[in-house]
Amino acid sequence: MTAPNRNALWAAAIVEELVAAGVDTACVTPGSRSTPLAVAFANHDDVHVFSHLDERSSAFFALGRARRTGRVTPLVCTSGTAAANYHPAVLEADRARVPLLALTADRPPELRDSGANQTVDQEKLYGNAARYYKDLPEPEAAPRKLRSLRTTVARALSAAEGTPAGPVHLNVPFAKPLEPTPVDGDVPADLEPVAAEGRRASTSTVEPFVDRTAGTPELDERSLRAVAQNLEAERGLIVAGPADPPGFDRESIVALSHATGYPILADPLSGLRFGGHVRVAPVISGYDGYLTADSEDALASPADEWPAPDVVLRLGASPTSKSLRKYLARSGADQFVVDPAGGWREAEFSATDLVVADPSRLCARLAELLQGRSAGKEEWRRRWETADRIHFETAHQWIVDGDERDGTEGQALYEGWVLSDVVDLAPDPATVFVSNSMPIRDADRFAAADSSAVTMLGNRGASGIDGIVSTALGAGSGTTDDLVCVLGDLAFYHDMNGLLALARCEVEATFVLVNNDGGGIFHKLPIERFDPPFTRQFKTPHGLDFEPSEGLYGVSFARVDARPESDLESPRETFRECLSAAIAAEGSHVVELRTDAKAGHRAREALEGAVRERVVKETQTG
Repeated sequence: MTAPNRNALWAAAIVEELVAAGVDTACVTPGSRSTPLAVAFANHDDVHVFSHLDERSSAFFALGRARRTGRVTPLVCTSGTAAANYHPAVLEADRARVPLLALTADRPPELRDSGANQTVDQEKLYGNAARYYKDLPEPEAAPRKLRSLRTTVARALSAAEGTPAGPVHLNVPFAKPLEPTPVDGDVPADLEPVAAEGRRASTSTVEPFVDRTAGTPELDERSLRAVAQNLEAERGLIVAGPADPPGFDRESIVALSHATGYPILADPLSGLRFGGHVRVAPVISGYDGYLTADSEDALASPADEWPAPDVVLRLGASPTSKSLRKYLARSGADQFVVDPAGGWREAEFSATDLVVADPSRLCARLAELLQGRSAGKEEWRRRWETADRIHFETAHQWIVDGDERDGTEGQALYEGWVLSDVVDLAPDPATVFVSNSMPIRDADRFAAADSSAVTMLGNRGASGIDGIVSTALGAGSGTTDDLVCVLGDLAFYHDMNGLLALARCEVEATFVLVNNDGGGIFHKLPIERFDPPFTRQFKTPHGLDFEPSEGLYGVSFARVDARPESDLESPRETFRECLSAAIAAEGSHVVELRTDAKAGHRAREALEGAVRERVVKETQTG
């Protein structure tokens, strides 16, 4: 390797090791102190650089890409507050177990705590959220130092993509010159080849300085049979929460469902609610519409008309549905939490067993042991399938025909049901990214299990509404699927500058903007009854007109008013036409759906009561 100075040598070694390990993209924001890294990435033919202007958006873009691909997309930024702007995405990556690598440039040690410009304490900036942290030594063309650097890069990637995956942080100090300016004697001509150039399979190919091999945690045979014995119970559930990247092996979980006769309650982010397996597996998706957090309700407090499960096998993160979580907590069932890292992701503290194993491999092995044990469980499974059918039939009837007691309820309910139409109209295949707050809850309740090749993603680690646009676009950059993003008006406002990546990163997307003028989710909480301060401090209506985003970011914009006072004859059909046209057209689009949050929540509550009444009645007589 020929390098003009030690900084260029150092940065090139970092990039070479990343590429040798399989990294092929990076997200870079402009800044002086990070110049050596930015130049090294730009000069490498095997790396595609996504150029961002804002560090927060850049970090969420890298997060989204890693969530979709399961692989690290390194981040590069300058010193100071630039690195702090990575923090929200780092927190999400930590909680959601998404691999992330932050390369933060820094001032040399002698300038720290000195009042030097753009200098802050970047030591362990992200605290315990980082799986691995290293403040790299100052660049030097010394063999041992370079070997240490290459080894550190390998260790960082192992931590980022290990079990559990998550964020890692390498702080990289540079002294001037930062540009690739030749410095006589800075890089000796006789520098040890392996340290300077890495391990080479040929003159043009660099192999990893340290080969990484990751294992899979498995139960021994005795422990496996002990778990299997519990799954011979008559009434059982397989509950699949949001999946860690790269996701579950569907065939293994479906095989276990067939072997045990247990239905699969599939979170919309589990990767199990959509796909061809739905045709042959009992995938339950409407549970949030008929289970409830109310302990007095028949379905929430299982009785003879709705027996409790005897055993529950829980995969992935905690389910999105609060109603499901409460139902499981009150069931009294033996609950087996399966986690490959030995983590505890069950906040009701009602689970009885922690199983440290890879969930897909565990399900495959259990399916082999339990073949033919599904006999006699048809009635239990049928109860769940009947409840699901009732929920979706009733909701669809309200949407299409309106409710006989109040014709506006069906229209008000469309704020939630829109997620069903998004999945229905999304291309096959498609990546559908769903924001936090109400969109993910409505996806959980109204997006029925379907055989289409939809990959639904969301940020449910820390569950913030910031960075949604950027995360969605990052996910879109990692696939050839069409991209649809559903988000609320506050999430759109929070990250509207992320739309700049549409042009800069050559990503196309269709955004469904559910605009109820503020924090509509707060209508679900008791604080709604206290106004003031409810409207100003919680609901926070803003009255913003988002149509100017059309000219600012080069998107098309369409608006559909589905509020009860709308004079549109059929807001739903109008929306479906607008969304279909946007998806079919070239470029990127925003389809805004104006809704009334309060009316929408009252309609959801009314529907929930009607569905539960029908479920209890029909499962008793069925």
